[in-house]
Amino acid sequence: MVSEPPEPPARRRISRERWILVGAVAAIFAAFTSLRVTSWGGLDQTAFLYVGLPALIALAVAFYAKPRTAVGLGLVVTTLALALSGPLLGEGLVCLLIAAPLMLGIVALVITIFRAIARGGRGSQQALLAVPLLFVLALEGVGGTAILPRADQGTGSAWTDVRPQRVAEALAAPPEYAEPDALLLRAVPFPLPVEAVGEGLAVGDTRTVHFTPGQSLGIGAEPVPRHMELEITESEIRPDGGRVVFTVVEDTTLARWMDVHRAEARWSAEGGGTRITWTMDFDRTYEPSWYFGPLQSHTVDLAAAYLADTFASAAPGEEDR
Repeated sequence: MVSEPPEPPARRRISRERWILVGAVAAIFAAFTSLRVTSWGGLDQTAFLYVGLPALIALAVAFYAKPRTAVGLGLVVTTLALALSGPLLGEGLVCLLIAAPLMLGIVALVITIFRAIARGGRGSQQALLAVPLLFVLALEGVGGTAILPRADQGTGSAWTDVRPQRVAEALAAPPEYAEPDALLLRAVPFPLPVEAVGEGLAVGDTRTVHFTPGQSLGIGAEPVPRHMELEITESEIRPDGGRVVFTVVEDTTLARWMDVHRAEARWSAEGGGTRITWTMDFDRTYEPSWYFGPLQSHTVDLAAAYLADTFASAAPGEEDR
């Protein structure tokens, strides 16, 4: 009787890696989607989701995979799980896209640290020092903890060659919103303003800004309208400039990512024209702060600059009067 030749080791290794891949993707897909959909315990806005969960995946992959395939396999597992989870998250897809580099980086870092510890020697002692640091970083946001202050501010300005009075007229009227020039605002599916209802610059005047509707790839899902209601709570109009403060009354647009409190428009005569500056005050609602803090601050700077450009462009010139 002729016996069958033994299965090549490479084939057994590939089969084992595939099972690791399938199991890890299924686990992270279930955990990630559950946290994002149910918002259980508020963990979907903490570092536990964006640092802790990738770290756990990395440890599982590093423990079972071969050393030379561990990092690559971990990155593949995380990427596939994020790609599968994305369509189910609706508006959460924005956070998913922004957080993807962080999560992939954590996976690669944790696997590298695990391998260094497993090899032993002098390098393992240095790698061990990173373990408590990663543990602390993964718990940021749990129980309300934060490394950086949550209160932040974004500012942007633009210059136009018209008088301050014309800028005030533009601010008093509903603007026409165009597509933003900033690459980040166009590349990531942030909600964009479509139209504004309301006029005037007196205290008590209101604006309702409608944004692009929220989209979901779920079966039978309908677009969800989004808007922000604002009320003017401070107003100062002068011949050479002015200042108007819009306080946010209701927000169904950005509340998922940040808590916007107020927006202030200042304008003043400058160099034969007018400089208009928008400032937006907000609180960060996502951790880790060292990652989402700078990202949100930069994004709000871009949004403030977009508003400044919008109203500077809308200011009527003398020939339009």
